[in-house]
Amino acid sequence: MAATRYLSEAVRTGDQRPPQLALRRASEHLGAARRWQTEPVRELVDRAMERFDARRTDADAWLAPRLHATVRMTRGEAADSRLWNFLAMIVAPDYVIWRHRAADGDDARGTAQAARFRGAHYTQTFSRLWWAAELFRDGPDYRPVETACAVQDVLQNTMRMDVIDHRPTAQAILQVVDNRRKEGAARIGDQVNALSAAVNAAGSTLVFDVLAPDPSPDGDALRDWIDDAEDAPPAPWDVLPEGPDDGRVRRSSVEALVPLFDELLRDASLRDRSKRAKVPKARPSDGVSLVKSTDTF
Repeated sequence: MAATRYLSEAVRTGDQRPPQLALRRASEHLGAARRWQTEPVRELVDRAMERFDARRTDADAWLAPRLHATVRMTRGEAADSRLWNFLAMIVAPDYVIWRHRAADGDDARGTAQAARFRGAHYTQTFSRLWWAAELFRDGPDYRPVETACAVQDVLQNTMRMDVIDHRPTAQAILQVVDNRRKEGAARIGDQVNALSAAVNAAGSTLVFDVLAPDPSPDGDALRDWIDDAEDAPPAPWDVLPEGPDDGRVRRSSVEALVPLFDELLRDASLRDRSKRAKVPKARPSDGVSLVKSTDTF
């Protein structure tokens, strides 16, 4: 694949720009629809880099809902990794390096991991933000997405779980996590990981669809929202955009899961403390600058 071939170390450090001509030749044109235009995406990443340079992880919560509302598409379309490769390699490689160089466990020398350019949906720079917005939005309401992106472990670990496709499960996890944050719980990332593992394990024996019914989203409303991209204004910078009005998650379903997830987290925390208590004590002894693009994907 072209994206893999041209991901040299010089590209991943930002010392060299990806070969634009070769990559464009290997790209497939998706059409002239406004939702495939790259200039609005370029404007968003420029704004994110301006606003969040002092704390780059905060850019995720701002960019995720706005990227989702700008690049409007179905889940099937979003599953095509070539689209995300195009954004990372041609439209905004400087953002990939700005956001992920020497961060989130990437190489301390300042080299962004190749998976940030092309990788799984929960790892690739732009794919993970779009999917975070898709999986954690509550119909048109992107506020839960901000909660999800505020804890990096949600993006890095919770999004890997199959059960997260069940919308009440996603919302219930966020509610439990948000409650812990408001209570001032320490090591919130560890709690997210413990909860995610416990929920995923429980999902193999419990049928969440039975405990918390979730009617299928309104496909016609989603399609209308996608079609409206032709005339929609750019995503606002200072207030959240509106997502597709394809149906909110039933509150009764979320409320049915929250007590269960609270219990799972308590049990997981107790098990973790028990394991730590048995451990014997040790003996003493950025980037490239691109012009704004008017291309399409």
